[in-house]
Amino acid sequence: METTHALWLLAVPVTALVVAAGARRAGLSAPLVLVIAGLAVSFVPGVPEFELDPEIALYVFLPPLLFAAAWKSSFVGLRENAWSIGFLSVGLVLFTTFTVGYAAYLLVPGLPLPAAFVLGAIVAPPDAVAAVSIAQRLGLPRRTVTILVGESLFNDATALTAFRVALIAATGAGFTLLDGVWRFLFAAAVGAAVGLLLGPPLHWLRTRLNDPLVENGVAVVTPFAAYLIAESVHASGVIAVVVSGLYLGHRATESAAVTRLIGHSFWKVMVFVLETVVFLLIGLQLPPVIDGLSGRSAPELAWWALAIFTVTVVARFVWVFPASYVPRLLSKRQREREDPGWRGRTIASWAGMRGVVSLAAAFAIPFTTSADEPFPGRDLILFLTFTTVLGTLLVQGLTFPALIRALGVGGGRERYADTVAEAGAQHAAARAALERLDELDAEQELDAEVVERLRQLAEHRQLRAWERLGGGTGPAGEEVPTAMYRRLRREMLAAERRVFVQMRDERRIDDEVLTRVMHELDLEEAALNRE
Repeated sequence: METTHALWLLAVPVTALVVAAGARRAGLSAPLVLVIAGLAVSFVPGVPEFELDPEIALYVFLPPLLFAAAWKSSFVGLRENAWSIGFLSVGLVLFTTFTVGYAAYLLVPGLPLPAAFVLGAIVAPPDAVAAVSIAQRLGLPRRTVTILVGESLFNDATALTAFRVALIAATGAGFTLLDGVWRFLFAAAVGAAVGLLLGPPLHWLRTRLNDPLVENGVAVVTPFAAYLIAESVHASGVIAVVVSGLYLGHRATESAAVTRLIGHSFWKVMVFVLETVVFLLIGLQLPPVIDGLSGRSAPELAWWALAIFTVTVVARFVWVFPASYVPRLLSKRQREREDPGWRGRTIASWAGMRGVVSLAAAFAIPFTTSADEPFPGRDLILFLTFTTVLGTLLVQGLTFPALIRALGVGGGRERYADTVAEAGAQHAAARAALERLDELDAEQELDAEVVERLRQLAEHRQLRAWERLGGGTGPAGEEVPTAMYRRLRREMLAAERRVFVQMRDERRIDDEVLTRVMHELDLEEAALNRE
């Protein structure tokens, strides 16, 4: 029986990876396809119930996903858009909590107001994973993507704090408004302090270990340490993870090149696996959610689900449009930046897909209050959370690409400007490299052939970004020199690999030798593909 259970547990990540691979090959949004697949699998007879354990979601899945997102986020970009991100990650979450909570209180007979606010806090934080993956694929303007990422990094902290405050009120453990404000400020401030206290010493340690594997091992442990330390003092583990991730990611350029290569690959795989499993689990939650709804009529449940979903979506529109003007009124720098207009605000308003944090919080609701009475409406809150998460992922997620195309909001000009800026930077960097080479050549007696090879390499790097502006072809469609260089070098690398493999098969070299030389060839090919 235990073996069968273990096989079913193994089936979850295997199925998630297979579905995600098919979605990526078909050019579809993997998170949305995974949710649909999980929903479909949940109806298959014989498939056991996979009830999402809130502790696993919040302590195992959430920290590394948040840390990886913070690590690769632009600290400068987040700082420049701090006002907009703050209005969404704090203001919008609290507004949604009260709006959805009060709507549920009015709609559902017998649902106490504190329990309704628990529901509001649960569905308040959007998860930008699906939205950002679509936005980046379709070339949404960078500022919009930065704001959405920044919102998703910090809104979980606001929502989980609001959830805990509402839960205290709903369970009758004693609560005042002043106590709620204090808890929120304490959680945010101490969580940020934990992240800041961990960041510098861990960065100092990473830069002095001189061991890429251990350095990346420190980075892997960091999000779990930050989350647990902050939560142990009743602060926000989310903010602690995000702040430490932002700090270490911003200072990652000071690490060794091999450390960055290994870390980049590791986090890319880690995030891919975790996200695929999470979105499949969202779809698989239908059976445990339905189990507790016996005795309630289907039309009534459908009406409540539709109403809460609609209020959740509309609340974001109601907040985003007026609130997006406030930063421009308060900051001269914001007024000097390009106004996204109604199209940009519409895109930001529609990018409100919910995710696993909402479901984890819902499953974390206790079964009884402090008076040992059943928690009011727990099963219904769980159901309404599931339908809202599912509705936003499918309705908004499936229509998001079409909306972006229909409104004509794209970042094509930004991509061209990026290439021009990169070309200019490559030109300046290559000039600095050549000047340094000339200085060394004047100071020392260097081999002329070596100097010439280095000079050609620098000139090649100087030209490649400019040639990329032409898409790798010249005026008449002919292949430009750097594109020809990459193509020919790839063919040469493939020939080298065949020789090494053949020599290994003939036992003329050991597998350890093959692994080492293949790694060197792979690094060179990765650099060619980057170009």
